[in-house]
Amino acid sequence: MRAVHEEISPPELTQAIARLSALFGPRRGGIRPLAGGVSNRNLLVNFGGTDYVVRLPGKDTELLGIDREAERLATRRAADLGMAPKVAAMLDEPPCLVTCYVEGELLTPERLRDPGVLAEVAYALRAFHDSGLELPTRFQPYELIRHYADHVTAGGIELPEAFEPAFERAGRIAAALDEHPEHRPKPTHNDLLAANFLGTGERVVLVDWEYAGMGDPFFDLGSFAANNEFGQREEEGLLEAYFREAATPRRLAALKLLRFMSDLREAMWGELQGVAPKLDFDFGGYARMHFERLTQFGDDQSFARRLEEARSRD
Repeated sequence: MRAVHEEISPPELTQAIARLSALFGPRRGGIRPLAGGVSNRNLLVNFGGTDYVVRLPGKDTELLGIDREAERLATRRAADLGMAPKVAAMLDEPPCLVTCYVEGELLTPERLRDPGVLAEVAYALRAFHDSGLELPTRFQPYELIRHYADHVTAGGIELPEAFEPAFERAGRIAAALDEHPEHRPKPTHNDLLAANFLGTGERVVLVDWEYAGMGDPFFDLGSFAANNEFGQREEEGLLEAYFREAATPRRLAALKLLRFMSDLREAMWGELQGVAPKLDFDFGGYARMHFERLTQFGDDQSFARRLEEARSRD
């Protein structure tokens, strides 16, 4: 996704390049910034004749619930499964994650809604969720949203009027799904924006694992659906590909509820980033877009019906 970051100081960049040159061989050519990522600086650098992506995180990323060790472990396991770039190194000082460069193009939401691509992503997510990886941090969106809200108010910013009713619904979603066996914590990516998918022509590659943690697999499904504007047909196709059977009313209800949770998380991420913006990015507009999507979720009666369906053990 993104994270708070500041300009990389020349000493920090110089130190990283020096240490990586010692590991991989002398740098060849220039240093090219890669597009994407409000979160970090991603730089394409050639060491010893091989291209690498050097990912330098921003400042204060702990405010966003990011665990760098979880990111490294998740990226490595996903690479073993063929769905992420291979991890080449991770430095503690200066902190950076280095992966092998993957040539590809960013996939658009429209491309990700293609049935074949959608199914490939579903299979990959299921493989990662079922990989048995244990990550050192939990990803709990309801608590993360509360954390973001606390920091926004501590910064002297009033929360939007839409926050309280949405947060009340988020609490009911968390309580309804907490004990259901299909929502037990597994390793999850938790940031399935289109900007995090690359198409190589042979496979789909998923990047930016910085929000990885032990979470609800349905949050990944809901995040993927919300951030890529799935309709009912795509939602059913995603569930069918993921579970290898027809979508059930319970799973569809859970997916829609976690879409709501994903949009609230994104809205509050925008609010938090807007407290002291370090980038030329419309954080307020980003937050408003996601709050607006929450208003389209339905009235109290339809929300209660989805909660009841999602609690079912059928």
